[in-house]
Amino acid sequence: MKYLVLLGDGMADYPIKELGDLTPLQKADKPFMDNLAKYSEIGLAKTVPDHLNPPGSDIANMSVMGYNPDVYYTGRSPLEAVSMGIELADDDIAIRCNLVTLSDEEKYEDTTMVDYSSDEISTEESRELIKYLDENLSTDTIKFYPGISYRHCVVLKNQKNEDMKFTPPHDISGRKIAEYTPKGEIGLVLFEIMKKSRELLANHPINKKRIEKGLHPATSAWLWGQGRRPSFDSFESMYNLKGCVISAVDLVKGLGMCARMEAPEIPGTTGNIHTNFEAKADAAIEFYKKGGEFVYLHVEAPDECGHRHEVENKVKAIEYLDSRILSRIIAYFKESGDDYKILVMPDHPTPLSIMTHTHEPVPYMIYDSRVKKMIDESATYCEAYAKNTGIYRAKGYELIGHFIGN
Repeated sequence: MKYLVLLGDGMADYPIKELGDLTPLQKADKPFMDNLAKYSEIGLAKTVPDHLNPPGSDIANMSVMGYNPDVYYTGRSPLEAVSMGIELADDDIAIRCNLVTLSDEEKYEDTTMVDYSSDEISTEESRELIKYLDENLSTDTIKFYPGISYRHCVVLKNQKNEDMKFTPPHDISGRKIAEYTPKGEIGLVLFEIMKKSRELLANHPINKKRIEKGLHPATSAWLWGQGRRPSFDSFESMYNLKGCVISAVDLVKGLGMCARMEAPEIPGTTGNIHTNFEAKADAAIEFYKKGGEFVYLHVEAPDECGHRHEVENKVKAIEYLDSRILSRIIAYFKESGDDYKILVMPDHPTPLSIMTHTHEPVPYMIYDSRVKKMIDESATYCEAYAKNTGIYRAKGYELIGHFIGN
């Protein structure tokens, strides 16, 4: 038996006027998903408990992967640090560092969050900027590490104090930052670093070139998502399957690595809609061919489109999941002759109307190739149909066990 989890990050949504009061999942032309739906179990799963805030992709993907966040969660950035090859000591704190675009008011606190990703700045550009910040702001206890696109990491070494509170930048798009700046004893120290980063980046040659091209410059570091080194049981020890995580983002790759799953580098993957969808599908197929059993294939694009209110692109991202990934892997499964099971779901909703994550349950679909009898000819994979089935799984981290053991 082969297992595939196809995870469309932030894919769930609300009906919106721009789509004729449909959700992107309802609007998308996704024949492969909708054909599977007619033979599948479809329901809702609660991936982020209400008491855990914010409802981020870290907690949500951890749940979908089968790990109880109340047991295993220690913060977002440590997971990314693992993927980036950063060694964390027990008393280190890892913090996510976004390169963001703030408006140009003179006083830092008076600025607005214009763009949490600096127009999805390229990895090549951002690595140079992070290196520049590290050269000018690092100390014996503070170090900057480059990541991918706008996503980077800061490590605080030898920290007993955890008095800090941050806000994710994608939660405050278009808002004045004053009430969302870091709080707490350590938070205030890091806030000063954010302010200094703005001064340093203001006239950097990379930003001048981006402005000339009509792109948002990276005008500040924004720190958030702190946590300490995680400790996971291996996925294989829990589920008796050799697993692989395929993703363009360090957060999900880090989760897989903490679970001691394979996490290959896939050429041309970006974390946005311009990623190499086919390469992800082919990496999954190669893993199956060499004896692998379980693939967790994560696509960030729907989430990015939700955060940026890119309505047409969110629909298109879902269609690409269907036509450029799912179709390709199903064709391989049929050719191989193996039995297979497919779980399709988001990790959390990222509604276009509010451009951030929510705690609401998400629609899931479990298909088993051994099921030959159609369950519901009218079934489609979307939020409304999942709600109407009456199937609700309150503990999202238990869904993967149901999927594998069913």
